[in-house]
Amino acid sequence: MATLYYQGHSSFRITANDGTVMYIDPFAGNGYELPADIILVTHAHHDHNHIELPAKKPDCRVITNKDALEGGRHNSFTERGFEIESVEAKNLMHNPKKCVGYIIMVDGVRIYAAGDTSQTKQMESFAQRHLDYAMFPLDGIANMSLKQATRCAALMGAKHNIPVHLKPGKLFDRARAEKWTVPNRLIIAPGEEIVL
Repeated sequence: MATLYYQGHSSFRITANDGTVMYIDPFAGNGYELPADIILVTHAHHDHNHIELPAKKPDCRVITNKDALEGGRHNSFTERGFEIESVEAKNLMHNPKKCVGYIIMVDGVRIYAAGDTSQTKQMESFAQRHLDYAMFPLDGIANMSLKQATRCAALMGAKHNIPVHLKPGKLFDRARAEKWTVPNRLIIAPGEEIVL
């Protein structure tokens, strides 16, 4: 079975059934020892783009926000069994022309990695994608407040809603995660791995 390992903040790792490894927004925490086949970066802020952290296979593919937005549009990629669609991301501190989120499909499971964002118009279409997991940045400063994230979760209708990016400078804030009382909430602490 495919797995998701949470390093903390907005950083996580997906391992496919066949052992292919993807890291999203590497920044801090542990769990970077599996050599990466693919690394995704949502934007250039320091807490999302430490691509030097994961071990890498010689042919590792790094897809950044620049690649995702090349040509002035949101691009999609197919890499080693992963289908990757870049989507809108924006907030008070993040220009939508420089930031993206990703919808990732692997082994029949669809995951939304938001990056840094507040609510976007494109989220209205996400229910049609039948998301299995959605990661919501909930710091309430530049990103979503708990109330806004609840609205976004209702729009998307994911099977599991995961709170991340809970407190600037910290890997995790369980108290804030538990304040988010959205249906289908799934709290994952740094160092925990779930089967997708």
